[in-house]
Amino acid sequence: MREKPQKGTIGRIIKLLFKFYPRLIPLTALCIIFSAIVSSIPALFLQKVTAIVEQYFKSGDWSGAKQEIIPQVLLLIGLYIVSVISITLYTQLMAYITQGFLNKLRKSMFNGMQDLEIRYFDTNKHGDIMSHYTNDIDSIRQLVSQAFPTMLQSSVIVVTVLSIMIYFSVWMTLLVLFGVAVMLIVSKKVGGGSAKYFIRQQQSMGKTEGYVQEMMNGQKVVKVFCHEEESKKEFSEINDALFNDSFKAHAYASILGPVIMNIGNILYVFAALLGGLLLAFKVPNLSISGMTFGVSIIVPFLNMTKQFTGNINQLSQQVNSIVMAMAGASRVFALMDQPAEEDNGYVTLVNAEIDDKGNITETDAHTGKWAWKHPHGDGTLTYTQLRGHIVFDDVDFAYEEGKTILHNISLYAEPGNKIAFVGATGAGKTTITNLINRFYDIEDGKIRYDGININKIKKADLRRSLGIVLQDVNLFTGTVMDNIKYGNPDATEEQVYAAARLANADDFIRRLPNGYDTMLTSNGANLSQGQRQLISIARAAVADPPVMILDEATSSIDTRTESLVQKGMDGLMKGRTVFVIAHRLSTVKNSDVIMVLEHGRIIERGTHEKLIEQKGKYYQLYTGAFELE
Repeated sequence: MREKPQKGTIGRIIKLLFKFYPRLIPLTALCIIFSAIVSSIPALFLQKVTAIVEQYFKSGDWSGAKQEIIPQVLLLIGLYIVSVISITLYTQLMAYITQGFLNKLRKSMFNGMQDLEIRYFDTNKHGDIMSHYTNDIDSIRQLVSQAFPTMLQSSVIVVTVLSIMIYFSVWMTLLVLFGVAVMLIVSKKVGGGSAKYFIRQQQSMGKTEGYVQEMMNGQKVVKVFCHEEESKKEFSEINDALFNDSFKAHAYASILGPVIMNIGNILYVFAALLGGLLLAFKVPNLSISGMTFGVSIIVPFLNMTKQFTGNINQLSQQVNSIVMAMAGASRVFALMDQPAEEDNGYVTLVNAEIDDKGNITETDAHTGKWAWKHPHGDGTLTYTQLRGHIVFDDVDFAYEEGKTILHNISLYAEPGNKIAFVGATGAGKTTITNLINRFYDIEDGKIRYDGININKIKKADLRRSLGIVLQDVNLFTGTVMDNIKYGNPDATEEQVYAAARLANADDFIRRLPNGYDTMLTSNGANLSQGQRQLISIARAAVADPPVMILDEATSSIDTRTESLVQKGMDGLMKGRTVFVIAHRLSTVKNSDVIMVLEHGRIIERGTHEKLIEQKGKYYQLYTGAFELE
């Protein structure tokens, strides 16, 4: 389904421009208007000079011609000099305003994007989102830097020249207006045809970029499964759709300019012919000026006809820029208008001092101990020590309304417990951990954290209390040190080293070309998958959270490395509440409780030994996994 540009998009852009630059926009507009008027009035000077020449030609005495013509020429030169200054000023201002406006738009988009729900990124291709920052923003750039100034300038010239035309001769002005009416009809017909294709072009471009990024991210999978030819075929279809939309858009747009220009040329011929006929038949001139119709009117009028139709052509050419900008801006504003992730929480996480009697005092200093600050309706405050006690009470969840995928999930995790989730892919293991950090909100039931409903806890504070190690590692462009400190920007170098040692990453990091200062790019492409995961584990360790979520944390590590990591993980997990998702069941044998999920329900729970004795689903999974290993 194709999106349509939002109504009022251009108006919104103009409002934002005035909001960001309330003084510079009027100043720039004044400079454009002044230069446009100056470029429109040479016809007046030409008429005066032609009239002077005609007068002296008839008299045969040229003695006074010089004194009358030179002041007119000097005045025109002076106006042109001021106009050049005005043009220079407005072009520099427009460059500053345009780039500043785009800078603010990108910031607004990016900042707003940080507040969106995870659901948005799960349901939109990342390449298409990237297209908002590139193609869509560029279409707005063309509108602000080129289309708006050109439209204002051409509009002022058209109005000014039309006024001078009426001042000179109504008869010839009526002919020009008839020609302009023809131009407008043609512009509407051709411009309307190009508009829909320019909109499609923007959408097709986003789809193409989305597909390319998807293929780049999955290039190893493409090669492993020899899917190159199929990928080429799919890309060819998407790219051909972009070609067709772009071709039709530019085919319409390209024909509009020459058509309008040639209508202007024909109009010029008819204006010259009409002027000759009016002069030949001595038709009384109908004008505001009251001047007698003659060569001194025909000559400047023909120049004005060219200027008038040229600027009408300029205005018609901006239709394409406006349509593209509307399509691009609609997509940009659609992203900016996405509702932010709702957060009605009011319980916050604070540094705390806890005495021997368990009394809690809030402090600004980092003590290594935390408490939940809970304001109540009666104005009182209570503090609850952050321990990591988590309870699921009959929880249901659905990604889409009416399609429940988790049913009646009930569990509790005491501080220091290790809870493992096992089951087939799609059983709901990762979904449960996504509910703990409120990437998604539950449909029914309750989740309590240290006795507090997690809906009452501010999301940022809730997530700050959790450490997560995911199966898919994301490393950012920067040094190894920067990537580990991502878990705690305030961590000292010693804390980073300690976290790396805990994750058994310190040894291989120090063997890198520049140790902890080694630059990582392209998601750590210069590291092995296992090394990347070790850095991810160190990043979680440096955050020192009371609750850890390990989602297939060791799935990408070989057996030898896994044994080293497991020792580090045991140290990391000590005293913490830990939720583990694992396909390698050997890694969860020492869990306090193992939850077996199937189709969104907990079908078995207990220790490793207890579940083996039952010889149920876990027994089948474990023995099967053991045989595979």
